[in-house]
Amino acid sequence: MVGRGDKEGADQAAVDAMRYMLDSVPMDGIVVIGEGVKDSAPMLYNGEKIGDGSPPQVDIAVDPLEGTRLTAQGMANAIAVIALSERGTMFDPGPCFYMQKIVGGSQIADLLDLDRPLAETLALIAERKGRDIRDVMVVMLDRERHHQAMTEVRNAGARVRLIIDGDVSAAMLAVSENSPVDLLWGIGGTPEGVISAAAIKSTGGQLLGRLWPRNDAERRAATDAGYDLAKVLTSDDLVAGDDVFFSATGVTDGDVLQGVRYQGDRGATTDSLVMRSRSGTVRRISARHDRTKLRVLTGVRYG
Repeated sequence: MVGRGDKEGADQAAVDAMRYMLDSVPMDGIVVIGEGVKDSAPMLYNGEKIGDGSPPQVDIAVDPLEGTRLTAQGMANAIAVIALSERGTMFDPGPCFYMQKIVGGSQIADLLDLDRPLAETLALIAERKGRDIRDVMVVMLDRERHHQAMTEVRNAGARVRLIIDGDVSAAMLAVSENSPVDLLWGIGGTPEGVISAAAIKSTGGQLLGRLWPRNDAERRAATDAGYDLAKVLTSDDLVAGDDVFFSATGVTDGDVLQGVRYQGDRGATTDSLVMRSRSGTVRRISARHDRTKLRVLTGVRYG
């Protein structure tokens, strides 16, 4: 699915590949988090049934291609992600497509706060980690709505790392022990928040989020649907189950995962993370695939 040259083609190839994989899995799954409504993308849509209908019953959060623009432009950090948990345990964003988020690893999880001034939180992180605040790094989406926060971080003496898209990958980077990033902060997709929370349940760390309606219409819709817009949601609120599965595969090369590498007409290699919260197991899987055989099985052109 890499190298299709346009966002729509990349999206469709990713959805086709993931749909083929999911339809053959023994489970009774319902898509709680899909990308189609927000991005007008070819969906694995909310409420769609996935799997062969046999137990277990699970909620599914899926983003077949997180970083569509990144993939289309050959940029870093595009990934394919999916999370599963017990039926009824995943947060349904309803009409709230965006949320304010702060994410950090286990060492600083208790310091995260959406209401404390960001500069104060950065000072606490520097103290906890025993480093100069000039070495503290915050990753955030490069959006106009974050300009004031960027200024606050820089005035505090810390560093900003901007990303174009892909805050699931950025959240994973923020909770990684071997990462230069200390914190993710900003307003991004609620679906991505739920998917990130599923990963954090296995890796450790914390995500705090608060729903962020973009306009009065979304605010009214959320309030009418019973959402508490003032509530701070934790990872456990976003994914309440104790048995959560998460998987991410690199599409383009990035900080967390290596992208797909093609090896002539037949072969391709992938780099994936597979996690389970119940055991706390995190596996890194390097795999080789026969593209010719996959095309016969799925009807999808891989690369």
